[in-house]
Amino acid sequence: MSAPSRLFTPILIGGSLILLINFALRASFGVFQIPIAEDFGWPRAEFSLAIAIQNLAWGIGQPIFGALAERWGDRWAIILGAVLYSAGLILTAFATTPATIQLLEVMVGFGIAGTGFGVILAVVGRAASDENRSLALGIATAAGSAGQVFGAPLAEILLSFYAWQAVFVIFGGIILTCLLFLPMLGNGRPATRHELEESLGSVLKRAFRDPSYLMIFVGFFSCGYQLGFITAHFPAMITEMCGPIDPTGMLAGIGITTTSALGAVAISLIGLANIAGSIYAGWLGKHYTRKYLLAGIYTLRTIASAAFILLPITPFSVIVFSLVMGALWLATVPLTSGLVAYIFGLRYMATLYGFVFLSHQIGSFLGVWLGGALYDTYGNYMLVWWVGVGVGAFSALIHLPVREAPSRLPKAAAAV
Repeated sequence: MSAPSRLFTPILIGGSLILLINFALRASFGVFQIPIAEDFGWPRAEFSLAIAIQNLAWGIGQPIFGALAERWGDRWAIILGAVLYSAGLILTAFATTPATIQLLEVMVGFGIAGTGFGVILAVVGRAASDENRSLALGIATAAGSAGQVFGAPLAEILLSFYAWQAVFVIFGGIILTCLLFLPMLGNGRPATRHELEESLGSVLKRAFRDPSYLMIFVGFFSCGYQLGFITAHFPAMITEMCGPIDPTGMLAGIGITTTSALGAVAISLIGLANIAGSIYAGWLGKHYTRKYLLAGIYTLRTIASAAFILLPITPFSVIVFSLVMGALWLATVPLTSGLVAYIFGLRYMATLYGFVFLSHQIGSFLGVWLGGALYDTYGNYMLVWWVGVGVGAFSALIHLPVREAPSRLPKAAAAV
């Protein structure tokens, strides 16, 4: 009997640390909504559009960086991503017009793509054994949430001492530290003979002709919509809509005395709960059918979102919702990426998952942009929230017909 393969390898640890740094910064952007709007006197839609463009660029960049990683190597893709991420943040600190910030967020979005899930999860997935792959993907995803735990509060603390421009420069330096972990990343496991025989163009054509891949692609849209809106607007939404914090209560006792602080903590709680949620989802993906797990996650998100907006918004309901949504937050990522790898193999996982993630980021773009645009039109976030409830229910349904089985190579390729 062969010895069991290790779960915690240098590749998993190094990849997880890169994701942790990436998403610590990424999750903090919602905290800057009000400071930037107040500094320039801009409507909420201006910086919302910048974050929306960032999310869209992230999505467009994901299959590009996936293909770069598969052609030139994972490390070069990560280095390029980190440099773009840093440069975009630092240059944004010196921008003074909405158009300039929105343009620079393209660089930030591409930087997030180069140091984010598409590239790193492919590295982790290829390096993991079959029995550990789903759980390894869950652990790496959870690392992104671990960054989210302290990213938004860190931004809130820094903003109490520095202008938002200085905080962006500090963040531009922090993202470069992810390069320290590149030596921990190996070359992954070699592709199988059949995977090497099929070109990238061929597997992409096969994927986009497969109804299951298209359903996964469409279904990931709502995840991006919900996450994009909450990350960018939930802190501001809580600041303005939540009931007052009891000055003698438990929250005040731990230093949360304003709804603004509660908004930052809510993002942190979402990340904290998702550490457990992502790991548990990865473990479940090893034992149960992934498409049904995904349908269940989207159903629970729909119920939680509807209940939150229908009930009075209080500090208690904010905390409960944050923990519930956090447990479901990125739990879709190890299941979706694992499903793509299971159906189409590991050789082009970065590119194939990158295209699926593009759908996620189109949803994220709309969630962020509509949040700002509809807020400026109606003075609240109610309509955009209910749209999120609807698309969540749609995603729960569209995953049910997915055929969860390895895709067969074309007969000509299989016969080689």
